[in-house]
Amino acid sequence: MVREDGSFPLRSHVLHEGRRFPLGVASAGTAILAYMSPQEIDACLARSDRVQYGAAHEATQVRARLATTRDVGWALNPGLIVEGSWGMGAAVFDEQGSPIGALSLTGVEHRFTAARQPDLGRRLLSAAHELSGRLRATR
Repeated sequence: MVREDGSFPLRSHVLHEGRRFPLGVASAGTAILAYMSPQEIDACLARSDRVQYGAAHEATQVRARLATTRDVGWALNPGLIVEGSWGMGAAVFDEQGSPIGALSLTGVEHRFTAARQPDLGRRLLSAAHELSGRLRATR
């Protein structure tokens, strides 16, 4: 796990590297869950450990975010864990194409404007694809 802080003067330290959330709660876990098999998704959503994070994490809402994630390639968490703290995640894949992790960005809400999200998403996806390739090359 690695954390790199950008140069923007405001920091979002409400989430930290290594913090664990049920799949489908934070952006990284949503990115991973979106590319799991339908059976694995059903099993994850059958557990109730994510509902402690609020109604936005009920199965119906998570499934909608999973569909959006598959459509655009990256996950967005618009302040669903801590208001004002947003995140984006992109899955990292193994040689079989299964998700094994994710890269994520977190920050304050106004750094994730609708106009900026596509560029951030492309950059995040590019880094995740590069890491996936490097991991495949080492095996």
